Amino acid sequence: MTVTATAPPAADERLGKPRAMDQLIKRPEIGAMLGALLVFLFFSVVTEQFLSVGGAATWLDDASMLGIMAVAVAMLMIGGEFDLSAGVMTASTALVTALLATQLGLNVWLALLVSLAFALAVGALNGWLVMRTGLPSFIVTLGSFLALQGLNLGITRLVTGSVQVSGMREAAGYESAGFLFASTFQIGGTSFYVSIIWWVLFTVVASTVLMRTKFGNWIFAIGGAAQSSRAVGVPVVRSKILLFMTTAFAAWLVGSINILRYASVQANQGIGLEFQYIIAAVIGGCLLTGGFGSAVGAAIGALIFGMARQGIVYAGWNSDWFQLFLGVMLLAAVLVNNMLRRRAERVRR
Repeated sequence: MTVTATAPPAADERLGKPRAMDQLIKRPEIGAMLGALLVFLFFSVVTEQFLSVGGAATWLDDASMLGIMAVAVAMLMIGGEFDLSAGVMTASTALVTALLATQLGLNVWLALLVSLAFALAVGALNGWLVMRTGLPSFIVTLGSFLALQGLNLGITRLVTGSVQVSGMREAAGYESAGFLFASTFQIGGTSFYVSIIWWVLFTVVASTVLMRTKFGNWIFAIGGAAQSSRAVGVPVVRSKILLFMTTAFAAWLVGSINILRYASVQANQGIGLEFQYIIAAVIGGCLLTGGFGSAVGAAIGALIFGMARQGIVYAGWNSDWFQLFLGVMLLAAVLVNNMLRRRAERVRR
């Protein structure tokens, strides 16, 4: 009798434990993490000041102000929309706070609440117009950008006779509000601005919402396929309006930090920053087509900005090189993100 050996059945690869590399590739922020590491190592070698405690305090502060907005913009981009009014909104909210506190004599806390209501109203209006008209958010928020820019300049010049509002330090409530939004804390004898803590907290909250909540699932769904999401019961209109309001809230937070730190604000402040927010989000793993991205990645993208901008200063180079860096980083990020997205889709299959 002949015994024939039979080969054991092949294991179903779908039941196997996913490889660590495949798990990493699925993360939108992996490219930004590698980029941040390279920028950090480069400037650590090029200049000694970069690694000092004082140097770290400077580039972390730079990154924090950009990072708060970049995280909010990233959430909006994951939802498939853009907000070109985000930069000028930081100035608008600061101007509302400053004008109410210095010209009308309101307590700073009350002025902050009014400016917050103003920001949320503009954000809700942007979202409502996008959903009501069907126009691209690029066009709607470009209109908001121009309108806010005109209001900032016109009202400030009408009330103060100039394009600047100052005198916040004399307003009632400035000390307590300044402690919350513009104070410093000590590490190793070096002062770090509290904006860094706000940046970390905002990133943690945004990441938790995206990854751990039903609303976060809705954001990814409507960014990837809004019509299909609506068909399965996702409240697309409400979700997108809330995302625009989130961006407006972040602008209010940054504007509040600015006005309470510097005690004055220029009417033309913030113009052009909206592109830096978008670039930071893209560097952090967001796709321009929506449905893919990360709040943590956007925060890392802002960190790359801060390290590069201050690293160039510490190295004694002309600041014009920073624009070249932005262009190269944007193109590299788009290419890497698209490559990782395709690889991640193959891994999921």
